[in-house]
Amino acid sequence: MSAGLLFAVGFISLTLVILAAALLFGGPNPAPAMASINDPFKGSDWSSMPPLSRYPARDGTQLAYRHYGAKEHAENNKVKGSVILVHGSSASSQSMHKMASAFSQAGYDAYALDIRGHGASGNKGTIAYIGQLEDDLEDFIKSVAPGKPATLVGFSSGGGFVLRVAGSTRQTLFESYLLLSPYLGPTAANYRPNSGGWVRVGLPRLIALSILNGFHISVLNHLTVLNFALNDEAKSLLTPSYSFNLASNFQPERDYQQNLRNVQRPCAVIAGANDEAFQTDQLEPELRRLGISWPVTLLPGIGHIPLTLEQDALATAVQAVEKLTQ
Repeated sequence: MSAGLLFAVGFISLTLVILAAALLFGGPNPAPAMASINDPFKGSDWSSMPPLSRYPARDGTQLAYRHYGAKEHAENNKVKGSVILVHGSSASSQSMHKMASAFSQAGYDAYALDIRGHGASGNKGTIAYIGQLEDDLEDFIKSVAPGKPATLVGFSSGGGFVLRVAGSTRQTLFESYLLLSPYLGPTAANYRPNSGGWVRVGLPRLIALSILNGFHISVLNHLTVLNFALNDEAKSLLTPSYSFNLASNFQPERDYQQNLRNVQRPCAVIAGANDEAFQTDQLEPELRRLGISWPVTLLPGIGHIPLTLEQDALATAVQAVEKLTQ
């Protein structure tokens, strides 16, 4: 055997050993509970939260959502349109209850989704393939047929997913988009390491799976790559970790800047100035560098989770949708 061939065999063998080690031992560490994410929901009143409804996805799975009707709140019984709300990482439709209620009170039909892999939709923490979440959203629109104009609103990682949709070939499913403190990706200007302590990333495993997927090998995409900083009580109720498939899908496209440029429908951004997960003061400069003129509103004194709970933040979100759909 020639020296060149020996080197090639040795290099390939070493690469395979490194990949195997990354897959086996390179998963995420536990994330210590983050009080600023867990605590704001304590004492919340869920008594008026509507029950879960279901719609059929194309794979036959019944996916969950909550509907907050607007008819009894609308002026002259005229519904202004619909708002479809996408929760943040690890969460469920319940976390968007106060925001959905605010839109309902303002005359909109509001729908809070349990994104597949969360809440009562599918298997917690994973999905079957990257792109399934967009398929699910399209199935929701076809099945439920929310009224027009329809606005897709996403918070945190959900905001990143909403951006993914807004910059895709499916962007015409909605008339407008609202991003609430959106996750744009680890190379974006607003990124904080580990999202300020909210997440632990199994980077070696993530890289190894990305390499395998580059060769169209996706059989191991169910492996866990993210752990979230939930307390023990929340872990039993929410989604404490994500597989590679879910983590890859519930975010913007990898080239988030091109994703932003591809958005053709009206879009706005709202975030809290005291956000502990992201550097929200970098959102507007990032957009302006890309030549994007969307309105960006920073709310003084508002943290990450309070953006979905505080009355001033809720009112600002309602006003933003009203302007987007005028």
